[in-house]
Formats: sequence, structure tokens, C-alpha cells
Amino acid sequence: MAKLYFRHGSMGSAKTMNLLAAAHSYQQQGKKVLILKPRLDTRFGAEQVKSRSGLEKAADVLVDADTRLDPAALEGVSCLLVDEAQFLPPAFVERLRDVSRDLDIPVICYGLRTDFRSLLFEGSKRLLELADNIEEVKSTCHFCNRKAIFNLKFLDGVPTLQGPSIQLGAEETYLPACPKCYRERLDSGQRLTPRPGAPTT
Repeated sequence: MAKLYFRHGSMGSAKTMNLLAAAHSYQQQGKKVLILKPRLDTRFGAEQVKSRSGLEKAADVLVDADTRLDPAALEGVSCLLVDEAQFLPPAFVERLRDVSRDLDIPVICYGLRTDFRSLLFEGSKRLLELADNIEEVKSTCHFCNRKAIFNLKFLDGVPTLQGPSIQLGAEETYLPACPKCYRERLDSGQRLTPRPGAPTT
């Protein structure tokens, strides 16, 4: 039986690049894949799935709360690849689990585990509850060489815990941080000008 995978990592951990590499690998073998993403993620265009490395592909399916996956439309599909899975409605995560179990199609979801307050996103929470396989896409802290776990948010260059969990296209900057640097930066309120190429919303 195929599995539902959740591959999570902090900002800038190359999750989308890994997804696009997986899509390329399947397609090089002549296999059909479908790329899905939440409709609300419009940072790089309404339909684009884009890595900060410059790789990009158009999504095949844009997911809303009421999106259904027709089994007939999935015939011949070797894998479903899902970007920004933290934004998925929990009910859709359950539908993905059904696809892997009932149609024997692997589903690989890539996304953040928690928001900038270190709270689980709804989609990520359901994935952690249902996924057959959970993997961490590792990266290093922006401020030191320890492993990044958290996403630190800056407003006008100052670390903050204010604002909504989902805030696309705003001026805030999110940087990956280890637990020590995350706490120290929030406690100190130290202003930061992100270095060129730092991940943004």
C-alpha cells in the first residue's frame, strides 16, 4: 500500500526544491505526477510552485477547502506532490490519506511544521496525525550553525510574535532559527537587516 508522507522543515530548507526535484525524477522515468498547492499561496503567482533556487513549475491542482480529487482523474498518476502543505485544510489532508490508501498512489507533502509563534499550522497538525512517514528537511540557523527548528518573524527589522499566522505577501521577513537564537532574538528585540537572499514571505 502506498504511503502519505510529510516532509517538514524551517524556512529556507529547500522543501520546494526537493519537491521539484522529485517531480523531475518521476517525469524523467516517463511517469505522471500531479503537483498540488493551496490556492491561497500566491507569493510567486497564482499557479506557480517556485523554489528560491529559481526552479519552478505550474501546479496542476489548486486546493481550496472544498477541493475533491476525482479518482478517474488520478488514473495513471504515479505520485501526488503537495507544496506548502501547512496551509491545507485538515479535511483535504484526510482526502490525501484516502488517495494513498484506497488508490495506492504515494502522496508526498512538503511544508512548515509550525508558524513564527512555534504553533502548529492546521494542515501540519493533521499531517502529523495521519502521515505514514514523517521526515525532517534539515537546515541550519541563520544566526549560528545549529539546526534550525523555528521560523523567526521580523517586523521593520525587529523580531516579533505579532500578527496573523498566515500573512502572505507582507513586508515581514522570516528567517530560520535554532531554539537558542530564536529565544535570544525575541528576548533582546535586536534589530536585523536581513542579508541579501534571505527568505521572505
